[in-house]
Amino acid sequence: MENIKFIDLLNRELVIAMGCTEPAASALAGARAAELLDGTIDSIYVETSRDMVKNAMGVGIPNCDSKGIQAAVALGVAVGNIENGLGILSDVSDSQRKLAASYKVVLNMVEDVPPLYIKVVIKNKEHQSIAVVSGNHSYFSFLQKDDQVLIDEPLGQLNTTEIDSNFMANVTLKEIVDFASSLPKETSDLLISAANTNLAIAKQALIEDFGLAVGKTTYESTQDPPQSLDEAFKLGATLAASASDARMAGCPLPVVINSGSGNQGITITLPVLTLATYLEKSEDELASALAIGELIGLCLTAKKDRLSALCGAFTAAIGTSCAMVYLLGGSIDEMNKAINVMIANLTGIICDGAKMTCALKIYSCVQSAALATTLAIKGNAPGEESGIVGMDCVQSFDFLSRISHEGMAQTDKTILSIMMQKQKEREEKC
Repeated sequence: MENIKFIDLLNRELVIAMGCTEPAASALAGARAAELLDGTIDSIYVETSRDMVKNAMGVGIPNCDSKGIQAAVALGVAVGNIENGLGILSDVSDSQRKLAASYKVVLNMVEDVPPLYIKVVIKNKEHQSIAVVSGNHSYFSFLQKDDQVLIDEPLGQLNTTEIDSNFMANVTLKEIVDFASSLPKETSDLLISAANTNLAIAKQALIEDFGLAVGKTTYESTQDPPQSLDEAFKLGATLAASASDARMAGCPLPVVINSGSGNQGITITLPVLTLATYLEKSEDELASALAIGELIGLCLTAKKDRLSALCGAFTAAIGTSCAMVYLLGGSIDEMNKAINVMIANLTGIICDGAKMTCALKIYSCVQSAALATTLAIKGNAPGEESGIVGMDCVQSFDFLSRISHEGMAQTDKTILSIMMQKQKEREEKC
């Protein structure tokens, strides 16, 4: 039963997205509302959470020069078709861009909604449509066409059952490793394809300048192919940063996501692929390591909100460290140690939205994962006497969840307040 759930989880979560997933989700909501509306569009109204605004404010949108929720919704409305899912912005025509620019989108941030929430209301004189995406970047929890309610699900519910949500939050390392050790071919192919898809955008940013060019800059002093374990670790961090450079700048190449986040998918797949290649591991061994990284990332997401004040690259890199321990022949005990090193090291790293500096955090998180791996393989890790570190990964994860939910709620509000203040100041100067 657990294996079936793992397979289903990976199939649902490891999907292709074009650009940052918050603008993509916003575009999806706009497109679905447009599909439901009869007649022309007179007005577009958007309600969304502060975390959605935060994560879309500074990130590039594929095939568009604008940024932010309103621009993404307008593009989605202009496209008016959701068949590409989170890849909705992969193919936007000049006429659709021009149409999107003509729309005035009114935005309002609302409280008491899930962190991942956006509602789009489109009206004309005779008709109205509503589409709500919540809980999951591509899940419509509410749809309405005129007076007819088509879907009405509880806010924050994922397109999964409650028992699956509980399973994700409570799964053990042993269950993950046992599953990863003998993967069905279809799942193995999915995992390797995800890594190769993410490698393509990383390579693109090694030859073009995107954002801060973190990956391209660090690549100048990186050995490729690596000749030592340390060089392999550095190359993995460089490629992950490079992919984020491109993605955050709106590069029109796809990324396979984890936990609804392209940056988290990048953080897990590329360092693991790089290390496996250096170690000359088989495709089966690579796929097993990727499964461990992806599933730990997903389980950590189940313990916190998909969007929060806690940087997702950090939690994803915990999965990365466990996958690298696996490739180096480590046991579950060493994975426990790597997790505790990561939590002792980087807990508290904030998410201040999706933007070019995400590549910096990814590079740092992957380098920290390499350090955690090295220490764990040598048998070194902090004990429960060390701050928020637990007696094992289960307790450490619980402490991490408490910090994310209890400790960083006000931090999240403060981060957005600073970002909104900066935006207001920029607008006043224009």
